[in-house]
Amino acid sequence: MRRAAICLLVLLSCAGTFPSKAQGPGLPPHAWLFGSWVGGLYPAPVTLGAEECLAQPVVIFTRDVVLRSTFTDVTYTQRAIETVRATATGAEFRLVPPTPQASGGGTLFPQSGTTPVEGFGCESPNVLHVQRHGENQISFPHCAEFPYPLIRCPAH
Repeated sequence: MRRAAICLLVLLSCAGTFPSKAQGPGLPPHAWLFGSWVGGLYPAPVTLGAEECLAQPVVIFTRDVVLRSTFTDVTYTQRAIETVRATATGAEFRLVPPTPQASGGGTLFPQSGTTPVEGFGCESPNVLHVQRHGENQISFPHCAEFPYPLIRCPAH
């Protein structure tokens, strides 16, 4: 249920924000990525309707956050964007390092030790390189957790 609420929130916040090839002023360098993407963890389906795609996106890009799904959790891992730099082949994200969570004290199931930083399996958990392969296909080069290309979820 929470995943559906997050998807709906992202869809509403991104509605109409897909930039044209000529980006307007004031848009961040990664505006062309805004929206939901599938694949990456597995080969993207050849035919996929908007409803199916938006029901379980793997990665969601917004202005300030990159969300990703994992096999082991029903909620998305959210990584705040520190900076984005446009490159000749796509974009390079620097993500805000996560703050350590205090264990115990009010949590139902306190965690022992430190939890690993959720990244994308790249050279650093706080870096994400995005390579553009067309209007609706990207990949995360050298990111072990995303060996396959991702495709944009259709709007309709």
